[in-house]
Amino acid sequence: MNLNPEQITDYANTFIKVLIDYSPRLISAFIILFAGLYIIRLINRFIRRIMVKRNLDPTLTRFLADILLWVLRIILFVSFISKLGIETSSFVAILGAMGLAVGLSLQGSLSNFAGGMLIILFKPFRVSDTIEAQGVIGTVSEIQIFVTKLVTANNQTIFIPNGSLSNGNIINYSLEKIRRADLTVAISYDTNIKEAKDIITTVLKNNPKILETPAAEVSVKNLTDSAIQIAVRPWAKNEDFWGVYADTLQNCKQAFDEAGIVIQPFVKESSKKNNPTEPLA
Repeated sequence: MNLNPEQITDYANTFIKVLIDYSPRLISAFIILFAGLYIIRLINRFIRRIMVKRNLDPTLTRFLADILLWVLRIILFVSFISKLGIETSSFVAILGAMGLAVGLSLQGSLSNFAGGMLIILFKPFRVSDTIEAQGVIGTVSEIQIFVTKLVTANNQTIFIPNGSLSNGNIINYSLEKIRRADLTVAISYDTNIKEAKDIITTVLKNNPKILETPAAEVSVKNLTDSAIQIAVRPWAKNEDFWGVYADTLQNCKQAFDEAGIVIQPFVKESSKKNNPTEPLA
């Protein structure tokens, strides 16, 4: 297609006319865009400072600030394209259809997102708490929107999806200030029960990390075919729990050795029944 100079001039004049007519709208749209981004940044900083002053949970603060940031950005973008003269109703319909498609394809992620919101709002645990959930025990190092990060005692990092975490059982070992150790010591039937209990009680009293209130419990737990099982239940602060647990076992063993009491080893009882047709030995 060959264009003569007159047609080129007409096209150029038309383009310049359209550009001149459209430039005020274009300039105002970009002014709204850049001014809006700056104002959104100021609002986000202001909201973060308010939440920090109100001593809100850091995870909740970051989460709410991010949600507010993206909501304001979406509103600004819709205002920007509306100022350019683009029909926003059809654009919103397209966004809705895309959101539905993405939501159906990311049901698991949305479940984790909802679980993260529940954990952040209802706080069944906090950062630095030791919890047991989904078959693992660890210290919470970070609560993210989709997953919760745990660090185990042997320094392994475990990520648990928030969806399954919020719908399952959670044991929070750090929620209460004190904790009870449940120990079992097995002695033979030849041992004097009162003497054994007195020795264990003395061991518990000599440990300064064991709390006096609530009082420790030493009682007969069970009488098995092979041993007398004595329950030993001392109380300790959370930070002293594992030390008390280990020290109690070690000190009881040493005290029993000094008193000549032998700890009965665990014997697995056979579930096999005697055949009535076989003669008894």
